[in-house]
Amino acid sequence: MEIVWVFTTIKKRVIKMDWKTRIVVDPGVMTGKPVIKGTRITVEFVMELLGRGATVTEILHEYDHLTPEDIRACLAYASDLLKSERIYVNPI
Repeated sequence: MEIVWVFTTIKKRVIKMDWKTRIVVDPGVMTGKPVIKGTRITVEFVMELLGRGATVTEILHEYDHLTPEDIRACLAYASDLLKSERIYVNPI
């Protein structure tokens, strides 16, 4: 089996999502996990749904009080969190 790598260029204008207006952390809500503002839906849950293959359309249909911007905010939050992650190698 031959693997072919295809690289494409996105030609749309990219707008940085300001997740801080949509993602909140409150120790009294879901034990302080980041949630979509005004809900009890965690960023972790949305990421798990997407990771298991759910589409944005499916998520919005199932949770009709969410918006596409809420889903993008979850992705932007996760992206920023991973960008700030530091990995330290401990030689054995």
